[in-house]
Amino acid sequence: MNHESDTSHDGEGEDAYDRPSKSQKKRDMHELQALGVELLGLPLERIKALDLPERVFEAVVEGRRITAHEGRRRQLQYIGKLMRTIDPEPIREAVASFKLGHAKDALALHESEAWRVRLIEEDDALAAFIDEHDNVDVQQLRSLVRAARKDREQPAEARKGRAWRELFQFVKAARLAAGKPGAREEASDEDHGDE
Repeated sequence: MNHESDTSHDGEGEDAYDRPSKSQKKRDMHELQALGVELLGLPLERIKALDLPERVFEAVVEGRRITAHEGRRRQLQYIGKLMRTIDPEPIREAVASFKLGHAKDALALHESEAWRVRLIEEDDALAAFIDEHDNVDVQQLRSLVRAARKDREQPAEARKGRAWRELFQFVKAARLAAGKPGAREEASDEDHGDE
């Protein structure tokens, strides 16, 4: 029995090892499906900017509309299948960029929130904020801090919260104007942690 010729008994020889395994193909398919899920989470404008082939774009738009669990699962499989025909790298980059933007936005909101709390709780925080943020309206800032402190002293049911919200918006705007890292305008049209 000659064992040397056993490697080529199926006619494939060494070429059999150059192709991805069935398991690898399945992992790649699941990865593309997961990327499809993340793609569905992007805003429609970002999806349009990717300039996807029409069939992929329509499948993504349809997938965003489907709410039934089984229908959505099947649509995601279909999107994964379609994505095998295109380069997924631009989509990965768009998803990563979107996530990074959200992380920066969240950081900016948390930093603004931390400043608001410091301004209300620490007397020396006002001078530190003014030093760090040029061209800030000092009089308005002092007025907002006073009003927020006064409101905080009220019993919980009597608090209005308006000064608290206004102080947050002022801090956020001052950080944006000073060009602080992560302080992006679109980050926050909402009152983060206001009441």
